[in-house]
Amino acid sequence: MKRYARLEQIRRMDPHRDATEIYRLSLAYEFPWDFTRALELALYRTYAVPSIGRLLAGTAELTERPQKRYDDTVLLLDAVVEHGFGSDAARTAIRRINQMHRSYDISDEDMRYVLSTFVVMPKRWIDAYGWRRMSRHETVASVVHHRTLGRHMGIKDIPETYEEFETCLDAYEAAHFAWDEDARRVSDATLDLMASWYPRPLAPVLRTSVLALLDDSLLRAFRYTPPSAATRAWVRRAVRLRGRAVRLLPPRRGPHFARQNREIKSYPYGYRLAALGTRPAPGVRGCPVRHV
Repeated sequence: MKRYARLEQIRRMDPHRDATEIYRLSLAYEFPWDFTRALELALYRTYAVPSIGRLLAGTAELTERPQKRYDDTVLLLDAVVEHGFGSDAARTAIRRINQMHRSYDISDEDMRYVLSTFVVMPKRWIDAYGWRRMSRHETVASVVHHRTLGRHMGIKDIPETYEEFETCLDAYEAAHFAWDEDARRVSDATLDLMASWYPRPLAPVLRTSVLALLDDSLLRAFRYTPPSAATRAWVRRAVRLRGRAVRLLPPRRGPHFARQNREIKSYPYGYRLAALGTRPAPGVRGCPVRHV
């Protein structure tokens, strides 16, 4: 198989009718590492919205059990991509996602923003650091896939195009990114989790590298001291060079799904989708975080 053969295959498919299949080819064959990094940063940037960051801090899932919370989120979303919306696995995963979300007071605006990060951040990452840019077919397929996911989650007024998703994300961040002490605790815990995946002596380097990949609006919201311009340039150049190196490799013969990532550590003996996630105790309107 030639390096661009799968892209040619994708361009012969219908990005509306075959949306999830195209998204699967893009995620599991063309850009598995890039999608993992982009979706990590997509979820991470949502903490800078105080209503989201405070809620996550209140549940203590990301501050006390960050590895399990990371694994469960990845595995539930991955099941939908791997098996398709019509499968029992996807129905189980979406049911678990909805059960957890219904236990909290989450606004439609926050839900729509989080969905927007899943569409926009992978394209931005891949266009900047991938071995090639995302094609229009892949972009449209991602939009259709996530619109379907959003409808299954009961999200209202979902954007219809990539450009609308991008506008939604940028406008929401401009209006809502702000400092919050609890959100900063969630951010610190997530950075510690990412550093824990590598040998301990590398932790400071890994933390600095992640900060170097963040944009200024995120750094300001969390009140992190920005890495030097030289450090940011070096880190970003290194990630781009990785993409260029991947371009020289033969295409992947088999899929690599997120459940195969070395960062997934909570279930060495396997897992059941129906058992993943949290089961919050009832609180105000079902939310375990007590409101004043």
